[in-house]
Amino acid sequence: MKKTIFVLLLTFIAAAGCNQNEAQKSRYVAPVGVLPTPLDIKSLQDAASKAPKSEGAWTDLGNALMDSGRFKEAIDAYQKSLTIDPKNVDVRVDMGTCYRNMGMPDKAVEEYRKALKINPEHPNGHRNLGVVLAFDLKDKAGAVKELEKYLQLMPNAPDSEKIRQLVQELRAAPSRP
Repeated sequence: MKKTIFVLLLTFIAAAGCNQNEAQKSRYVAPVGVLPTPLDIKSLQDAASKAPKSEGAWTDLGNALMDSGRFKEAIDAYQKSLTIDPKNVDVRVDMGTCYRNMGMPDKAVEEYRKALKINPEHPNGHRNLGVVLAFDLKDKAGAVKELEKYLQLMPNAPDSEKIRQLVQELRAAPSRP
């Protein structure tokens, strides 16, 4: 009897999982310090190909590929996710980070700005934009503005002291002609 109840319970849980809203937030999260394995990525690729209209499946795949340093492939997956939900700010910010990691800071800035147009209060969008402006595009004033907005939104973030220090350094650095 217990075995039958257990099987029914597992069946119910599996059925409930299949009926979840496709637009729900991404479920893939790599454990801290652990990269996804090729098998993990293959599984996520299979899931995305079986559910091509699932934003979550494409986002999960993009996240795993990004975590693995496969930035071009991650961008492709994120773009498929964004065709389903072009207003997914987290995906836009992650895609911007992939562009930066590919040496395309202008494209990164473009994605961060699109994300911030959708949600002007997205902390990571401001932080990431500030970092690209500071280190890649040498726009100190723009970087300070974005990083200060990040600190306004997240005054107690784990990296807030580092960001405050960076803002001070950017303000103190001589301007380049």
